[in-house]
Amino acid sequence: MRRHSSRLAAIITLLLLACAACGPKRLELPPPAAAAKYPDFVFPAVVAGLGTPAAHERHQAGWLWLQAGDIRAAQRNFEAALKLSEDFYPAETGLGYVGLAKKADSEAVTHFDRAIVANPRYAPALVGRGEALIALGDREMALKSFEAAVVADESLAPLRTRIEVLRVRLQQDDVALARKASEAGKYEEARQAYERAITASPESPFLYRELAGVLRQEGNFDEALKHAVKVIELDPTDARAHVLLGEIHEARNDQPNALAAYEAALAIESSDTLHRKIDSLREGLALAALPAEFQQIATSEDVSREQLAALVGVRLDQLLKRAGRRESVVITDTRGSWAGPWILAVTRAGVMEVYPNHTFQPSAVVRRAELADAASRVLSLIAAQNPAAASSWRSGKRTFVDVPPAHLSYSAASLSVEAGVMAPLADGTFQLGRAVTGAEAVAAVKKLEELAEAVAR
Repeated sequence: MRRHSSRLAAIITLLLLACAACGPKRLELPPPAAAAKYPDFVFPAVVAGLGTPAAHERHQAGWLWLQAGDIRAAQRNFEAALKLSEDFYPAETGLGYVGLAKKADSEAVTHFDRAIVANPRYAPALVGRGEALIALGDREMALKSFEAAVVADESLAPLRTRIEVLRVRLQQDDVALARKASEAGKYEEARQAYERAITASPESPFLYRELAGVLRQEGNFDEALKHAVKVIELDPTDARAHVLLGEIHEARNDQPNALAAYEAALAIESSDTLHRKIDSLREGLALAALPAEFQQIATSEDVSREQLAALVGVRLDQLLKRAGRRESVVITDTRGSWAGPWILAVTRAGVMEVYPNHTFQPSAVVRRAELADAASRVLSLIAAQNPAAASSWRSGKRTFVDVPPAHLSYSAASLSVEAGVMAPLADGTFQLGRAVTGAEAVAAVKKLEELAEAVAR
């Protein structure tokens, strides 16, 4: 554009000097200058058939004075051109450039707008308007004005580089705005900013991922899912996108697909957090697949023997497998029990006993003495793998108001309390014969599970 402006200015100077030499002097012109004052300004060329010769002369003189640095003289000549021809929009454009030179950017926009109304494809006015809008901080409208100028005049191709830079800056501004809005909980504002950035760069996986994250925070899980899927389509190796997809699936209560997404992320990039997420989901899915009777244990007023067997068999599955199996046991009354497989597992591991008459009595209510007995047997399995871990449990001797040390159940009660699996009642009693609630059974087995996992590590 610099060479374009300088060449036009030189041509105009020569023409005016020639006219001055041929006839009476009509215009006062600046002396020829070595360099134009505003070489980046685009000369407002006159369209054929527009205006009068006198208006043309005034317009050309105005441009020469502007490039010579005399803004007042330039303005007088452009205004004189408009008086001679009211619809002479090149002079209106010249006044817009005068406004730019004066740093009167709003005034410049007004003049450029008038020229564009007269000719929407007038490139010099579109370029000048873009410059003024940048100065006013309106980069988005400036970009549109520059783009329109390049479409209108292909010779302005060098402007394309500036357009690309402006697009990048606009995108950066939108991303910064979106992040700030998201942090402030202004999700709608953040969403709009990311959508503007995506319009400018529709193949950017990063932008889709950011937008999906905002939509998830907003609670718009269906839309978040669409954008997360788009990220992975654009970049299947984006581990963070797979994690985000998993989180969105979890929010939609779609655990199987959440698990698949986390596993895909783990295949790309190993992470302890991902391992924990995957283990937790697998456990949750396994528990969800268990019979309804199992799901009801936690809320049961009292726990049956088959419920306790299932609870121990599911939660302590790995410990029971490591313990090995005793000789086969004969049980005659569990054929119709939903907990049959787990009853077999806990009896073979010696955690729960079969009665001498070969019955298990699945529906019998579990008492605290029986829970303590089962807990002590599990603790023995844990201690067999790590004797040092059991020293603190076995060294302590609890005192109970209602269970003397000579009682057959004292050892199991004391051990379970010392290990933190069970607790005495507020009055210091243990109450061996009291029925165990579902919540108590779940808490006891959870503690046993934690102890078993600590030993396994």
